[in-house]
Amino acid sequence: MTGTATGNGTMARLATASTPASGGNSEKAFSLTDLRNLVKAGAIDTVLLAVPDLQGRLKGKPYNADHFIKRVAHHGAEVCAYVLATDVNMSPVDGFALTSWDTGYQDMSVQPALSTLRVVPWLPRTAIVLGDAVHRDGTPIDIAPRQVLHTQLTRLARHGLHAKAGIETEFVLYKGTYADAEQAGFQGLRPLTTENLDYALDHDPVSARFFRRLQRALAGAGMPVEAIKTEAGPGQVEVTFPYGSALTACDRHPLFKHAVRALGSRAGLAPSFMAAPDTGQANGLHLHVSLWSKGISQLHEPNGGLSQIGRYAVAGLLDGLPDLGPLYAPNVNSYKRFTPSACAPTTFSWGYDNRTCAVRVVGHGEGLHLEIRVPGADANPYLALAAVLAAIDHGIEQKLSLGPEVTGNAYRVGGTPVPPTLAHALAAFQNSAFAEAAFGTDAVEHYARLAQLELDHDQRVVTDGERQRWLARA
Repeated sequence: MTGTATGNGTMARLATASTPASGGNSEKAFSLTDLRNLVKAGAIDTVLLAVPDLQGRLKGKPYNADHFIKRVAHHGAEVCAYVLATDVNMSPVDGFALTSWDTGYQDMSVQPALSTLRVVPWLPRTAIVLGDAVHRDGTPIDIAPRQVLHTQLTRLARHGLHAKAGIETEFVLYKGTYADAEQAGFQGLRPLTTENLDYALDHDPVSARFFRRLQRALAGAGMPVEAIKTEAGPGQVEVTFPYGSALTACDRHPLFKHAVRALGSRAGLAPSFMAAPDTGQANGLHLHVSLWSKGISQLHEPNGGLSQIGRYAVAGLLDGLPDLGPLYAPNVNSYKRFTPSACAPTTFSWGYDNRTCAVRVVGHGEGLHLEIRVPGADANPYLALAAVLAAIDHGIEQKLSLGPEVTGNAYRVGGTPVPPTLAHALAAFQNSAFAEAAFGTDAVEHYARLAQLELDHDQRVVTDGERQRWLARA
C-alpha cells in the first residue's frame, strides 16, 4: 500500500484500536500503552508532534519514539511561536501580538493531546499526535485554531448544547508533482481527468488506484471515509467523512490533507485545495452540523421541520457569518469561488435541500442537520467551524427571527451578499461588535492581521491574468 509495516501483525491489530465505532460518533482509544507496544515490536520508531497552524496545516517535529514516550508525552515540547504568527509562506512578519522580531520570536509549549494519538500508515513506522499550544505558564494560547474552536464549543455548552459535525471537502488532482508545477511556473497544469465525472463509477486506473490507497491509509489511521467520489470539475475529487464530535472532525482534517499530499506525491500527482484553482472551478469545504442535548437532537420537530432552536441557529448563521469572512474564506482566491456557476453561495440564504443556498437544511428526523456551504477547501476547519458555532450561538442567545426559506434559485433572490473580496470581508470583521464579543479582541486582531498580509501580498503581485488582458492593449 504505502511501504509501511502494515503487514506486521502487532501493527495491524493495534491500528484498529483507533478506528471509530459505527457511525463515527465515538472512537476507541489508541493509548500510550498501545504506542509502547508498537515501539517494542519495532512497528513504530517515530512520533510526530503536530500543532495545527493558522492555515490548518500540521507544524511540529518528528521525535524518536522512545524519547517521545519518556520525555515529550507528558511534558510537551517547545517550538517557535511564529508557527502561529506567520503567513502561508512561513515568513517572519511584524504586526502580531503573539510574537515578532520585537519579542525575539520566543518559544511556546506544545502539550500533546494524547486522545488524538494514532498510527500514520502513509509514513513508514510513524505515529502522530496533535498538540495544544500553551504559554510558558501553561495557559492556553487563545488565538491557536484548536483553542479558538474549544472556546466556541464552551460558549455553546452554556445553552446545554453540544455540536456534532461532518466535513465534506473537495480538491483537484493535477498530473505531475508540485516540483513539476513550480518548474513550469504553475502554467499549463493538467488535471488528472478532463470530463465531468460527477458520480461516475468508471475511473481510470490512476484515479482508481489513488482512491483505494487513500481509503486504506485513512482507515488504517482510524479515520475511515464515508465515500470518495469524482466531482464535476476537471480532476476534481470529493471526500466525505462520518459524522461525530465537532473537535474530532476538525482534528482529522489536517491529517487527511497530509495523507492526500503524501500519497499524491508518490503517485506523481499534485493535489490542490485552492478554493478556486481555475477560472470557473471551485472547491468547497461543506460543514454538516447538528446540535444535541442529552443524546437528543435539538434541530428537528416531530413534523420534520426545524425546531425553534433550529430556527434560531439558522437565523444566527445568516446574521453572523457575513461578519466572519476571514475565518472561513481566508485569502484573496477564496472569494473567486463565490459565483453561481461554481455551485457556491453568493448570498446568505437558507432552504430545505437547496444547494443554491448558503445554509442547506437536509436530512430527516434525528438526521436533520445544517449544511453550511460557505467555506472553501482552503479554509482552516477549526476556524470555519468556530465561525459557524459562534453564529449559531449568536442566533440562540439573541433569539433571532428566521425569515422565509428560499424555495427556488437563491442566486436570483435578494439578501445579504457574500463579501465580494477579502478586503470587504476584512472591513466587516474588524468593525463587527458580534465578532469582538464572540472571539475577543486578541483573536480578531490576530486574524485581521493575517488577512491583511494576504491583501498586501496580492496588491504587489502582477498576475498572468493581468498580462494576458493588458500586455498588448494598454
